[in-house]
Amino acid sequence: MNKKVLLIIIITLFCVYRCFIKDERAETNHKIEKVINLAKSFKGVCYRTGGTSRLGMDCCGLVITCFNLVDVGLPRSSSSMSNHGKKIPLDEIAKGDLLFFNIARLKGKINHVGLVTSVKENEIEFIHSTTSKGVIYSSMTENYWKDSFVVAKRIITN
Repeated sequence: MNKKVLLIIIITLFCVYRCFIKDERAETNHKIEKVINLAKSFKGVCYRTGGTSRLGMDCCGLVITCFNLVDVGLPRSSSSMSNHGKKIPLDEIAKGDLLFFNIARLKGKINHVGLVTSVKENEIEFIHSTTSKGVIYSSMTENYWKDSFVVAKRIITN
């Protein structure tokens, strides 16, 4: 009888644990989708240094505004922002991850950030704000971004 009770307790604990993990993953995925959907809504907004609204935004303003929606605070500069989160190899990149770049003409350190919106086979698409075009989508298949890439970070984790 004791073995049966112990077995029932173990099975119950296992089921509760699995349900908790599934709920946690679902919550993480929901947060990531909220961040991405807000970012997508800014497509076409013009560039504005220090901006964080539809009147204009820079790359960090876009990322900070979107992550604030799910109560994730990040520093104001892409260089400082790159010190947060878990480093992710490009072959493990997922929606919601951040890509950090060192744009050659701004030499010296990480100076740009984008938010991954889609990963399909060998293409990583991200949204970001550029000085010339404002908030746009780009791809890591483009040589400009491939050559400027420094590191990817996962901010929202299970």
